Amino acid sequence: MSADLAPIPTRAVRAPARADRAPARPVRRRTAPAGDGSAPRAALVPALPALLALGLGCWGLTRQHSLWRDEAATWQAARRTVPEIWAMLGQVDVVHGLYYLCMHAVFALGGPGLVALRLPSVLATAVAAAATAATGRRLAGPWAGLAAGLVLALIPNIQHYAQEGRAYALVTAAVAVATWLLVRAAGVRRDGPEPGARLRGAGWWAGYAAAVLCAALLNWFSLLALPAHAVTVVLARRRGRRGVLVRWLVSAACAVAGALPLVLASRAQAEQVSWIKPVAWTTLLGIAALVLIGFGCARLPYVRGGRAGHGSRPSAPTLGSVALPLLVVPQAGLLLASLVQPLYLDRYVLFTNIGFALPVGLAVAVGVRAAAARRHRLRPGALLAGVTAVGFVALLPVETGLRTAESRVDDVLRPAEVVAARAHPGDGVLFLPAARRDTALVSPAAFRGLDDLALREDPVAGGTLKGTEHTPARIRAAMRAHRRIVLVTDAAPVAARPVPAREAMKRRVLAAEFTRVTSAETRGRRVDVYVRKGA
Repeated sequence: MSADLAPIPTRAVRAPARADRAPARPVRRRTAPAGDGSAPRAALVPALPALLALGLGCWGLTRQHSLWRDEAATWQAARRTVPEIWAMLGQVDVVHGLYYLCMHAVFALGGPGLVALRLPSVLATAVAAAATAATGRRLAGPWAGLAAGLVLALIPNIQHYAQEGRAYALVTAAVAVATWLLVRAAGVRRDGPEPGARLRGAGWWAGYAAAVLCAALLNWFSLLALPAHAVTVVLARRRGRRGVLVRWLVSAACAVAGALPLVLASRAQAEQVSWIKPVAWTTLLGIAALVLIGFGCARLPYVRGGRAGHGSRPSAPTLGSVALPLLVVPQAGLLLASLVQPLYLDRYVLFTNIGFALPVGLAVAVGVRAAAARRHRLRPGALLAGVTAVGFVALLPVETGLRTAESRVDDVLRPAEVVAARAHPGDGVLFLPAARRDTALVSPAAFRGLDDLALREDPVAGGTLKGTEHTPARIRAAMRAHRRIVLVTDAAPVAARPVPAREAMKRRVLAAEFTRVTSAETRGRRVDVYVRKGA
């Protein structure tokens, strides 16, 4: 075959453009930013932090078979019927009503137990870590998102409430999801707002409103996240997303309207938080330290092309506009409210840890990527795994302590064991204060055969958590009718509190007419056995 008749490879041939045909559109290929060739797969970014949070939450979940007083309230409420829960909410704990109903469903499915009590919080923490990672990925890239989710899972305060039968981990998960939905709905990306993209559909904003409402119904202090999101939205509007503000206002208004009945109903039960003390200066210093760290990390440059630099559209201000308001604004709002009435507790604003984890995750990612760029043999994934392991080991003493009975104010279960071992059938039993009756309500078998000298109406029948007690005169007469009395009280009496007449009378009669023969102190509680003098 002659050379001029040899076949021509088809790949080398390009059809000439015809004048009557429009030029073909150039094919746009998605390319990763320079230096991101080893970026983790999209599914791994939320999955790995969720798995870490799940593993840490399941580790030592029963806390040496202990249960503290707030969890005892959940235990009691969740084991009641729905009408009984509804009747109780009219008098106490209306702010926790949705959570109690959810736990009632959990107990109905899996039976009551310490694992069932705390497992929803473990799962919620995993959701919060995954949502935080997804938010960080969108704002600052996959490595920053992955690191942010891992940081959130390692924070000791998060681990504390991940193993507690209360609603605070669920609130954190709902706020984390709401923050991710806000970022998606507003079209915010790590390179700034999506250029030329239309605003997201109503579904994203409806999801955002639903997540905020869910958090508020679990604990309406979570509405403090809305002013933080407002700052984010205002900054997004300045960056070119001018329709975001209106959509956010509508979504926020719907969430607030849905939560308003709960807010108003809880005002009638404000006495339940009267025990909260004014904020200590050590707490203020701790908050200031976290805020400074967050601001410092959020201002770090991002890594691009193997070098650290600010680039034309830095990710840090965008990440900072989401994270820093969430870290600062809710805590500042609760601190200001505490000037009128002490209200600040870290668990009420647990979700602000999301605003801390995002910038710290960015800092970790910057360090990991920079180290990998300097030494090409090092892989970012291996470095991040090493940093996570170092963080875990460094926090190990704290993490181990969180999984002991001593990590909480008291233990409701241990005193019941002492009563079962030391009480005699027919003995009288007193609880001082009356709220310590939760020991008997959680472990009724240990008190079988004992006479509750002060109880007038059962907690379930009366729609309360601790029951209704008799008049002081009736209690005094019941005490004098018994030879032996078992007293369940606090290990250290709470000072600077007005003592109700019933409580003062119990102490006077015991001191004047009875002799203490045995005393056993457990974590936060004490069990004393008294015998009538001369008996």
